[in-house]
Amino acid sequence: MTQTIVVTEFLSLDGVMEAPNEWNIPYVDETLGADIQGELDRATALLYGRTTYDAMASAWPKRTGATANRFNDLPKYVVSSTLRETSWAPTTILRGDAVAVMKELKSSGDGRILVWGSRQLVQTMAAARLVDEYVLYVHPLVLGKGAHLFAEGHHQDLELTSAKTYARGVVALRLRPRAK
Repeated sequence: MTQTIVVTEFLSLDGVMEAPNEWNIPYVDETLGADIQGELDRATALLYGRTTYDAMASAWPKRTGATANRFNDLPKYVVSSTLRETSWAPTTILRGDAVAVMKELKSSGDGRILVWGSRQLVQTMAAARLVDEYVLYVHPLVLGKGAHLFAEGHHQDLELTSAKTYARGVVALRLRPRAK
């Protein structure tokens, strides 16, 4: 048994995932929100890098509602060599070589681990071919600058398994790495 690692990201048309301000908020409609909730509902755990974990841990415990409850209740893993303690339970800190600890996590059971944000962690997982599925919400705008999802020079063939268009122009792409 192995756990499935699913990377879920909001992207601009030019592949930017990290940019100042909440650029994606105007594009989220009720249907997109429900689909995001569905991704959370299917998850058995959340996996973060340190920076994204810190941002999520400072925001979600203060929120209420179904989405907040799900973020707060799911087991969380954070890959970090510097984080010493957590206040957002239940959280497990994964220390050591990032690829090795993620391989161990992946082989530790049967479930669906959802990765949100965590650009550097995702790039490390993509390079090590540890991602089983990408769910990319591509927004109809070009940001022109910001951090990109995939590292420069990264090459990987992906297979589109589904696509869905939302009322405000966002397109959800569900992709799996092609077997070599």
